[in-house]
Amino acid sequence: MNNQLGLGSLTALVLSTMLGAGIFSLPQNMAAGAGPGAVIIGWLITGVGMLALVRIFYSLSVNQPHINGGVIAYAKAGFGDFWGFNSAWGFWLNTILANTSYAVVVFSALSFFTDTPDNTIFGAGNTWQSVLGASILIWMMHFLVTRGVKEAAIVNMVVTIAKLIPLLTFIGYTIIAANFDKFSIDIWAQNNTALGGLGEQIRYTMSITLWVFIGIEGAVMLSRRAKSREAIGQATVIALLAALSLYVIVTLFSYGVMTQEELAELQNPSMARILEHIVGPWGALLINLGLITSVCGALLSWTVITAEAPLVAAESGLFPRVFGKENRHGAPIVALTASTLAVQSFLIMTMFSQSTYLSLVNIATSSVLIPYGLSAAYGLKVAIKNDSYGNNSNARHLDLIGGMIATAYGSWLVYAAGLHYLLLVALLYFPGLLVMMWARKEQQKAFINSKREVFGIFLLTVMAIGAIFMMTVG
Repeated sequence: MNNQLGLGSLTALVLSTMLGAGIFSLPQNMAAGAGPGAVIIGWLITGVGMLALVRIFYSLSVNQPHINGGVIAYAKAGFGDFWGFNSAWGFWLNTILANTSYAVVVFSALSFFTDTPDNTIFGAGNTWQSVLGASILIWMMHFLVTRGVKEAAIVNMVVTIAKLIPLLTFIGYTIIAANFDKFSIDIWAQNNTALGGLGEQIRYTMSITLWVFIGIEGAVMLSRRAKSREAIGQATVIALLAALSLYVIVTLFSYGVMTQEELAELQNPSMARILEHIVGPWGALLINLGLITSVCGALLSWTVITAEAPLVAAESGLFPRVFGKENRHGAPIVALTASTLAVQSFLIMTMFSQSTYLSLVNIATSSVLIPYGLSAAYGLKVAIKNDSYGNNSNARHLDLIGGMIATAYGSWLVYAAGLHYLLLVALLYFPGLLVMMWARKEQQKAFINSKREVFGIFLLTVMAIGAIFMMTVG
C-alpha cells in the first residue's frame, strides 16, 4: 500500500487541494481590499515565496529520503519533538478547517439553484439544511477514503480534469472580453481611500494568496505512499506552476472586464457573476456547477491528507500510537474518524456563527504558518550545514537562496496575518498540549523536556489567554 501513487496521481492530488473554492472567489476577494497594482505585487511576492518553498520541499524529498511525512517530519528533524508536535497539530488543524470551509461553500453554491429572496434554504452554507447536507457529504468522503488512498486518488484525478473545464472556459472568455483601458484606470486605487495605502493593500492580499496555495505540501505529506522520491518533487513543481498561472490570469484579466469598485461589490463566487456579465446566465450556471465539482474534489483530496497528518505524527512518536492504526485497505482509520468528527464539530458551530467561509479561511491560513515556516527554516538549516549535498555546490547554493527567501516569506506572512487571527489560532493550538501529554505518557517521557519547551508553552498560554480576553471584550 505504501508505494502506489505515481506522478499523475500526486500532481492531480496537489492541484486538486489548491484548486478548491478559493479560485472561484478570487476576483472579488482581491478587489475588496486592493487595486490592480497591489494585486500584481502581491502575486509577485507570493509567487517568489511559494517557488522558494517548493524548492525546499523538492530538495528535502530528494536529499533527505529517510524522512517521510513532509512538513511534520521536517519540523521534528530540524527543531525537535515540541516544535514537531506543534507543526503536526497546526497542520492537522489547518486541514480540518479547510475541509469545514469546503463543506460550507458547497451548499453556499447550491443556494444559487434553490434559494429565492423570500425563501432561504442553504443560504451562506450555515443553515441547518446546509449543515445536514454537509455532514452527509463529509461522511461520504470518509467512507470513500476508508476503501484506500489509491482508490480515492483515482477518483480525484477524474474530478481534477472535470474542474478545469469551467476554469478554462472562464479564462478564454475573460481574455477576449478584457479591456486594458479599464484595467489601467486608477491602477494603484488612489481614488479609493478606504483601501488604505499601497503597503496596506499588499498586506491584505497575502492571506488570500497564501490560502489558494495551501495544499502545495500534499505530495510531500504522502511521501510514504509515493512510487519515487523524484515524483514527489516533480508533482509539486508542476502543480504550483499550473495553479499560479491560473490564479494570475483569473485575477488580473477580471480587472479588465470590471473596475475594482464593481468587482468588490460582486456576490461570490464572483467568477460566476463576471462570466454572466460577459456571456449571459449560462455563464453563472457553468461556474456554480464547476465550483461544486471543484470543491467536492478538493474535499476528497483534503480528506486523504487530513487523515495522513495524525498518522504520520503517530508514526513519528508525536501523537498517541492509536492514530497510527490502519484498516485492511491501508487507510488510517482512527486518524480518519477523528478528523471527520472534528470537521463535524466545526460544521455544527457554523450554525451559531455569523461568519462562515472567510473566517474559516483566515484561521486556517494562520494555523499553517508554523508548519510552513519550520519547513523553510529546516531546509535552510540543512543547506547551511552542507548536509547530504556532497560535491553538488550548485544545488546547495540554490537551497541556501531558496531557504532564505522562504523563511523571509514565512516571517512576512506572520506579520500579514494580523494579531487577531494569530491569537485565535493560539487558542486552537492550546488543547493540543493535552494530546502531546498523552503521547509522551505512552512513551514514559516527561511532559516538559527543556527550557525551550517551557518558553514555548508559556508563550502559547499567554496568547490563548489573550484570545479569550479579546473575545470577551469584543
